Amino acid sequence: MEEARTPESLGGGSHWGDPPQPFPCDPVSILRRSQDDSQDAVLLSTGHRSEPLPGGPWVMRQRWNDLLFAHWPAPVSEIERLLPSGLVADTFEGSAWLGVVPFTMDQIQLRGLPMVPGANRFAELNLRTYVRERNTNQSGVFFFSLDATNPLAVAFARMRFHLPYYWARMRVDYGEGHGVNREVAYRSTRLLTRPARFRAKYRSLGKVADGPAEHFLTSRYSLYTVDWAGTLQRGRIHHLPWPLERAEAEFELNELPQAFGLSLPDTPPLLHYSRELVVYIWALESTGSRLPNLAAVPAAVGDAV
Repeated sequence: MEEARTPESLGGGSHWGDPPQPFPCDPVSILRRSQDDSQDAVLLSTGHRSEPLPGGPWVMRQRWNDLLFAHWPAPVSEIERLLPSGLVADTFEGSAWLGVVPFTMDQIQLRGLPMVPGANRFAELNLRTYVRERNTNQSGVFFFSLDATNPLAVAFARMRFHLPYYWARMRVDYGEGHGVNREVAYRSTRLLTRPARFRAKYRSLGKVADGPAEHFLTSRYSLYTVDWAGTLQRGRIHHLPWPLERAEAEFELNELPQAFGLSLPDTPPLLHYSRELVVYIWALESTGSRLPNLAAVPAAVGDAV
C-alpha cells in the first residue's frame, strides 16, 4: 500500500510531506493511467457489499487518511430524539452507538473535473450514529455534524448534499516515523457558531480488527440526510472493506456530543484505526419520505436553525 502523506498541520499554512520526485516520462499520462487503474480496482470489487453498486455514475471521489473510529454505546431513546422521523437507531448488543471520527482527506475529485491544487486536501471531524430507514429497513449512517477546515468544501457539502457541515480551525500533527505507533495529534475548534472543541492523540496498535462489532460499525454504504423541503434523502457510497487496526487514544477534550445535548458513558470507547481508504459517492436520491419537521437535521445547541 502506498505510504500515506504526512502533513505537519492542516488548516492555516499546512503542507504535505516532501516534494514529489521527478517522473521518468510524461507525468500527466502516468497520473491519469494510475488513477484509472485504481478506480477500476475499487469499483470492480463489490463482493463484500450486501447490495449491488448504485445505478448511474458516481459524482465524487475522496481518500480518507489516518482515521480514528471512536465509538461509545448510547441509549436508543437519546439517539432517536435527534433523528428525522423517517429513521430509527440501528443497534448492536442492545445499544445505539455514537461515533467520533477524526481524519484527513485528500484526492478529492468531482467526476469529469480535474483535482483543484490547494483545494482538495483538508482535515475533517465527524459526529455520527447508525440508523435504519423506517420503511425499508436499509442501514446507513446519520451525521450530527461534520467539521472541516475548508470553507468552500463546507458550503458545497451543505448545498449539494444537505449535510450539517461546520467550518472549523483544525490542526493535525504527526509523530516521528511511519505505520504502527506513529502518533496523530488532532485539534479542532468550530468557528462562526458555538465553539465545539476537540483535542485528542491516537495511534495504531498494529493488530487487525475484524469481527461482528467492526462489521456493524463500518460496513455501511448509505448515508441519510434531509433536504430543505423536509424530504429524507439517501446518498450511496462505495469503498473496499475497511482495513481496521486496533488503536489507543487519549481524549483531552471532546465537546462534540455535548453540542447536541448528548453525554458519553463513563466507559472506554471502542477504538479502531485505518491508514487510508478510497471512497466513491453518488448523488442524493429521495427515499420518498416527506417528514413533518422541516428542521429534521439537528442543529448544535445554540445554533440558529
